[in-house]
Amino acid sequence: MEFVVIAVIAVIVITSAIRNLYYICQPNEVLIFAGSTRWVQSLQRRVGYRLVKGGSSLRVPLFERVLRLDLTNLIIELKVSGAYSKGGIPLKVEGVANIKIAGEEPVIHNAIERLLGKNREEIKRMAKETLEGNLRGVLASLTPQQVNEDKLAFVRSLQDEAEEDLGKLGLVLDTLQVQNISDDVAYLDSLGRKQRADLLRDARIAEASAQSQSAIQAAENARLTVFAQIDSEMQIIQAEAQRRIRDAVTRREALIAETQADVGSKLVRTRADLGVQRERILQVRQQLQADVVAPAEAQCAEATEEAKAAAAQIIEDGKALVEGMHQLAASWQQAGPDARQIFLLQKLEPLLQALVATVPLVKVQQVTVLDNASPVLGTVTFLEQVRAATGIDLKQLLPQKPPAPGNN
Repeated sequence: MEFVVIAVIAVIVITSAIRNLYYICQPNEVLIFAGSTRWVQSLQRRVGYRLVKGGSSLRVPLFERVLRLDLTNLIIELKVSGAYSKGGIPLKVEGVANIKIAGEEPVIHNAIERLLGKNREEIKRMAKETLEGNLRGVLASLTPQQVNEDKLAFVRSLQDEAEEDLGKLGLVLDTLQVQNISDDVAYLDSLGRKQRADLLRDARIAEASAQSQSAIQAAENARLTVFAQIDSEMQIIQAEAQRRIRDAVTRREALIAETQADVGSKLVRTRADLGVQRERILQVRQQLQADVVAPAEAQCAEATEEAKAAAAQIIEDGKALVEGMHQLAASWQQAGPDARQIFLLQKLEPLLQALVATVPLVKVQQVTVLDNASPVLGTVTFLEQVRAATGIDLKQLLPQKPPAPGNN
């Protein structure tokens, strides 16, 4: 029983001892175990403490003491008045800075040496005084225009200026915001008015330039549009001209081909017709030979023969006439003084036949031929009139004259 009690007491004592000696480091702090020495490579020297960050460790009783260093941010309000800028213009600057104790080597050793044991207000005061001093130094190197126009460059310059000084204190500047910059002589206001005037002028110039550029661009767009339309129309016209040229060439080739075909066909037909015409000419010649030339030649031969026969007949008739004339002359000579009356009586017979042929219903019973100088013309005329009126032929009552010798 006593052994159990002793064991329980021992466990309680050991647990209490471990609880008092075991330290856990939070993520936003650094544990400093002072008392033991160690070599720090970044400092190239030995220090009388050891660091624990983000872990845990046991304190060596009687030989070490544990100190905590808070790494959370410190918010510092900066307000600098009457800080002369470059050019002698006093400025008032208001801003906010976020700083913290450095948690990385080697800067953390500066924080341990300078800030360990100080409360947060003292650390804020030290950081504020340092930042205000750096702020005045940066303002002295910049003109009000530079400070007012480019706050980002001003903040970068301030951070570069304060980084070294804060690092010596073991502090790190996280952020710095300049909230307001002003002056008591209204210099920045005048600059602002000038800048506003310049901005207004620049805005108007930019607007006018934009309007002019817009007008120029619109004109350029219109010009390009017109050129595009003209180009499109030219392309259309060229395409139409090319089409017409192709159509004309096609029509020309078609016409040429058609003409050549027509000429070829006509030539073929002409050649064919030429043979036909030759055959026709030959046929016509043969037909003419058969229908015209041969009959004409026959007629010519016949006419020649007839002419020869007629000529022979004429010759024979002429010969007979001559012979008759010779016989008539001989008979005339033989007849003596009555030859003339005999000749007239012979010639009277054909004349009477011709007269009778003209009047076929008249019957000529007697024809008396008298000489115009005959003294009996009146007597004969009287006798004919009496016969025509009474029907009595008085000539029968007259003595008949015997016919002359040689009268047929």
